[in-house]
Amino acid sequence: MEQKRKIGGEGLSSRGVAHKDMISELPEELLLHILSSLPTEIAITTSVLSKRWRSLWKVLPNLNFYSGYHHTSSENICSSLILHKAPVLESLHLGFDDESDASDVGIWIGIAFARHLRKLVLSFPCYDEDSVRFPSALCCCSNTLESLKLKFSIFLDLTSGVCFNSLRELHLYYTLFKDEESVSNLLCGCPRLEDLVLHRIRNNDVETLTIAVPSLQRLTIEDDHYGGDGGYVINAPSLKYFNIDGFNRIGFCLIQNAPELVDAIITNVFDITNEKMLEPLTSAKRLSLDLSPLKVKYPTRKIFYRLLSLELHTNKEEWCNLLSLMLNSSPKLQILKLIDSKWYINKDNLVDRKWNQPKCVPECLLFHLETFEWTRYGWQLEDEKEVATYILKNARRLKKATLSTKSIKPNELEKLEKRREMLNELANVVRASDSCHLVCEAD
Repeated sequence: MEQKRKIGGEGLSSRGVAHKDMISELPEELLLHILSSLPTEIAITTSVLSKRWRSLWKVLPNLNFYSGYHHTSSENICSSLILHKAPVLESLHLGFDDESDASDVGIWIGIAFARHLRKLVLSFPCYDEDSVRFPSALCCCSNTLESLKLKFSIFLDLTSGVCFNSLRELHLYYTLFKDEESVSNLLCGCPRLEDLVLHRIRNNDVETLTIAVPSLQRLTIEDDHYGGDGGYVINAPSLKYFNIDGFNRIGFCLIQNAPELVDAIITNVFDITNEKMLEPLTSAKRLSLDLSPLKVKYPTRKIFYRLLSLELHTNKEEWCNLLSLMLNSSPKLQILKLIDSKWYINKDNLVDRKWNQPKCVPECLLFHLETFEWTRYGWQLEDEKEVATYILKNARRLKKATLSTKSIKPNELEKLEKRREMLNELANVVRASDSCHLVCEAD
């Protein structure tokens, strides 16, 4: 049987191998980083390891409680927050399984605010309306909160004023508002707000959602509701990033003021009545469009005078004619990316669409376009071949053109040969730019 003896206070086996607690010798900063990545309930259990670990969890900068974990209870969360001694609580994540678990959420948040909380994430993954009410009385109790994320069925009834003077980031995932006044009070109470994310699955709480925030720089809206007369009014003169996803038959989206816009992404917009969504985006430098010109009105006689990069999805109806309109309206365009969002082609749905190419070669092709990329290029479709040929023949400053085609199974020899012939034909097109390097790839 192996015997142990003490030498210099360290445990040694009979073979002379020391048994040292290497983890405990790590710097406190690193230990806190490791513990912060664990659920707080697990981090607290390390207090039994040794004297050094006994109070280490009490100065953790990040706390994470989830009611589904078997050690978690309302009493444990409350006592843990009271015992916490860090001068500043960087973040608090609270997740609940049912409504009863969240009965003391106001107490917990109040304690965290007293600890100078900077980031709060509150998650309630159910879809019952009016399930968990955010404590409105606490909306004037924090001057340190910089980030607030509310997820799922959390109800905001904010009839009185809100005062989050330090809040810069607000993410609302399927959060419900009592009325338009609650929206206005929340946003007006965040004078330094820079990043706003809204994910909505219904609009029966607020028909017209008004976003009037002078300091706002980033705005993301994902709306999964189908149909309705309501919409959005956006007034954000400092806006630099704008992302819309999922507008389907809403009444309107009025962007009143966005002179500083740099990036705009418009995805899955199917139909908006009386809408000129693209017109306020003419100041953007980078633009990504996944829509049909038949569904959203194009801003005639408007110039995208700052646009340098255009990304256009080719799976929407009349996309190639939207491309013509954008080329004609973007005199400084340097980068053009075309993307087919569908990975595979259904041969029964192959339809050649008539492309109305520009009557005159656009200014951007003559003087500025340098990069042309086409992801999942549909070499089987005549209109896509026409577009690719037109770009190569007319882009005088083009430096690189990259075409990646959709996957073909190795045993489909006839299709592979046909693709090779089509790509060779495209490679032999006389290009306007002598320095253009053409690259053909397969996904």
